[in-house]
Amino acid sequence: MNTSNITRRHFFQDCAVGTGKIALASLLAESACGTARGANAASAPHVRPKAKAVIHLFMAGAPSQLEMFDAKPMLTKYEGKPLPPSVIGGQRYAFIRPDAAVLGPRFKFAKHGQCGAELSEVLPHLATVVDELAIVKSCRTTQFNHAPAQIFMNTGFAQPGRPSMGSWVTYGLGAETRDLPSFVVMSTGSGISGGAACWSSGFLPSVHSGTRFRNSGDPILNVSMPEGVAPSTQRDTIDLINALNQHRLRLDGDGEIATRIANYEMAYRLQASAPELMDLGREDAATLELYGCDPKVPSFARACLLARRMVERGVRFINIYHEGWDAHSNVEGNVRNNCKVTDQACAALIKDLKQRGLLDDTLVVWGGEFGRTPMVEASVSLGRSMGRDHHPQAFTMWMAGGGVKGGVTLGATDEMGFNVVEDEVHVADLHATILHLLGMDHERLTFRQAGLDFRLTGVEPSKVIDKILA
Repeated sequence: MNTSNITRRHFFQDCAVGTGKIALASLLAESACGTARGANAASAPHVRPKAKAVIHLFMAGAPSQLEMFDAKPMLTKYEGKPLPPSVIGGQRYAFIRPDAAVLGPRFKFAKHGQCGAELSEVLPHLATVVDELAIVKSCRTTQFNHAPAQIFMNTGFAQPGRPSMGSWVTYGLGAETRDLPSFVVMSTGSGISGGAACWSSGFLPSVHSGTRFRNSGDPILNVSMPEGVAPSTQRDTIDLINALNQHRLRLDGDGEIATRIANYEMAYRLQASAPELMDLGREDAATLELYGCDPKVPSFARACLLARRMVERGVRFINIYHEGWDAHSNVEGNVRNNCKVTDQACAALIKDLKQRGLLDDTLVVWGGEFGRTPMVEASVSLGRSMGRDHHPQAFTMWMAGGGVKGGVTLGATDEMGFNVVEDEVHVADLHATILHLLGMDHERLTFRQAGLDFRLTGVEPSKVIDKILA
């Protein structure tokens, strides 16, 4: 026998227990025990988890922290004058000159709750739950354009191709439900600059990719039972397809075929579970009023209510993208309009989770990809006035539930809101903290690819934000 012609594929094809059979046995074992863990999921958390699920409210386009969370009276005092060069340093901007004039806050601020946190007047609903929030005013990113900054916030890397945070979470922990995807993505705006790279599984097995739910109709295209097709016929069809895929899996040992089999089974189960999930007619009038939700109309409020229903049903990670915060012109109108759409639903989500006993183990994260400049953006040629440019040096995010200490404000910026001066929090620190609350050590959650052990937080030093942990 000419052994020089024997490849690894021949070995696995002829071997009594090849990788294809191992993968298939693993998949069937998952079905038998009622779990939906990926083949590479960790066997147990690294540390005691505080949260079981994450709802990430992503404000795409970058909301202005200076109009919402970070009150800066000095900006009013110096409005119309340029910032000192010593403050700006060598920073360059996309649409304004470094010597652009200061723009004062467009709204009034007041203290709320027992914690006395300062919030803008455009956040009246969030003010009612401020004692549940950990507000982080000292966030910083290295990216200053939307697409790379959004991808960076979601994947820890500024270019497409890396696994998203939701993918890392499902890879590390698996799923708690077989009837819905473990990682769901919803969008309530005009489009996401970072696109599908924000919820891609990257080099992780594709079973860990986020599943995009639509705003209306079937949550996933073609998930409904086709007209005139009986359930038994649908089951026989799936069984035939799976038999063919299992045969190929035994021959090739390709893990992506196991993913394909799992996806067909998930699609079949979704034909029953998705319509039930999306049927908000089962919610009482008080709950719909709490969110400000018309169950028949796509909205941010509807997405938040669906997120609560997903958590109840075992979905592990939920992204809700609300686009439209890119306030290069009329920052006052931009923030006011977006807060009208999102403020009530954000507060309602926290109240609803709490009253159902779900907030303690559900982590809610709110924020965008960067902040907005203290200086005004105005351009006759572009038709812009009274706006703010991109600002990576300082922005605000908040968290609630899931092991986070409520009623806390962490970090500070200088009197002009330009630079962080206290408790700087890098994007990787946010990622490390989210993983920690879910029971995972960000340095130990790795995946070997191309001879390297990759992780969500990259190779630069990063830390868990201990000061906001309960």
